[in-house]
Amino acid sequence: MTASTLFTIAIVLILLRVFWLRIKASGTQNENFKTLPAKDQLAVLKECLLNNPSERNFQNLKRFISEKNLDLDMETYRPYMKTQLELSKRKDALEEDDELYAQESRFMDQMEPLEFEEAREAKKTGDQETYITRSLEGIYRLYSDEAIEKALKELSPDYPKAELLLEGYRKLTQIRDESAADDKSLEALRKIRDQWEEDLLSIHL
Repeated sequence: MTASTLFTIAIVLILLRVFWLRIKASGTQNENFKTLPAKDQLAVLKECLLNNPSERNFQNLKRFISEKNLDLDMETYRPYMKTQLELSKRKDALEEDDELYAQESRFMDQMEPLEFEEAREAKKTGDQETYITRSLEGIYRLYSDEAIEKALKELSPDYPKAELLLEGYRKLTQIRDESAADDKSLEALRKIRDQWEEDLLSIHL
């Protein structure tokens, strides 16, 4: 993996955050969004709905799923939206909010990041570098603990570092589950998560 490739991956992830902020403000019909590859559109749409359970964000993702013929009933997500809006009005709902996010994450991961499809195609053609790179990019876009751990386990026979990443992720989730909810603790947890994600995308072949 070359330094230029790693730099490109990092820039793409930064730009997607910028796109998310723009999409949040102006919707998915703007030209910036339409020029994104399908895999990036899906990532942005999922992120938008998770962060803001509005009807517009719901319909945008539902429309994408329909256009791409993905097998998922988006209507089953509506109860999560309702609960999220209710919890947002309460100050004593941290535990319930954590459980809701876990449920929403598992739902979102039913829409497999499209990077995994690219990874499978690359593996078929013997392109090991692209297979591993796309797999790791897909893992980066997963939300639930179950999906992340499963993907790392599946990748480990072809990419030994995945074992270390899995071990690191399990330590991260343990710290998360034992962490206090104050600002200082949450900031410390965010830094640990950021470091794990940086390690995830530092690809060694």
